[in-house]
Amino acid sequence: MAYEEILYEVSDRVATLTLNRPTKLNAWTPKMEKEVEQAMLLAEHDDHVRVIVLTGAGRGFCAGADMANLDGLAHSAADSDKLKSILSDHFSGPRREGARADFQKKYSYLPAIDKPIIGAINGAAAGLGLVISLYCDIRIASDQARFSTAFARRGLIAEHGISWMLPRLVGISNALDLLFSARLIDAAEALRIGLVTRVIPQEQFAADVRKYVLELATAASPRSMRVIKEQVYNALFQTLAEATDVANEEMVKSFTSEDFKEGVAHFLEKRAPAFTGR
Repeated sequence: MAYEEILYEVSDRVATLTLNRPTKLNAWTPKMEKEVEQAMLLAEHDDHVRVIVLTGAGRGFCAGADMANLDGLAHSAADSDKLKSILSDHFSGPRREGARADFQKKYSYLPAIDKPIIGAINGAAAGLGLVISLYCDIRIASDQARFSTAFARRGLIAEHGISWMLPRLVGISNALDLLFSARLIDAAEALRIGLVTRVIPQEQFAADVRKYVLELATAASPRSMRVIKEQVYNALFQTLAEATDVANEEMVKSFTSEDFKEGVAHFLEKRAPAFTGR
């Protein structure tokens, strides 16, 4: 499949999606959005892919929505019917069979992708770029990365569920600080408040991210990662008792899986695993 605003590559069971408008700091466009969605679904259904990486070309991860598109929305504001028509499509997300409605909104479909998504934040992640990074399962940042919600400085609000996701990652006070002020924070502060899990010097960023995702792709059971991801996101809406009941059911299923048998065998035989994902 040919793409115009992203790059897509599969190597060593890892699919890498690179936002590819480097001269615009990978500012988000409707075309980029559609291409990312298509590539995510392609990677999800590719049996050769076990882990997905989302990153940006050049100096930026994603500097937010392309301002030309925002300017067009601003000029449409006087015509409320036209604005509603534009935004109805702007808010819609891909329909996913069996997924919670919460994970079928725009961008919130990423937690329903049944493979790990690693956000490799190589540079600026602002506004919509920050929102998209929050829906990645794990965020690893370059020490050159910078983060901003941006919305309050554009006369906007907490968009696309960031008011739900951001406090769960950094706490209510930190979330409100970032949303109210829309200030720019560096990678060190992002790590301190829990926005990212790891910060890596820029000169070794690509290599270290690659090393980590290859470990996931080769040492962890694809079936285990798939079930664990579903458990964790669904548990956000469950009681402890409900989450435990689900775990008990899934434990029984795991004991009959090929990956469980292989997990025991490779440990006892002191060799690398050969998981099938079944």
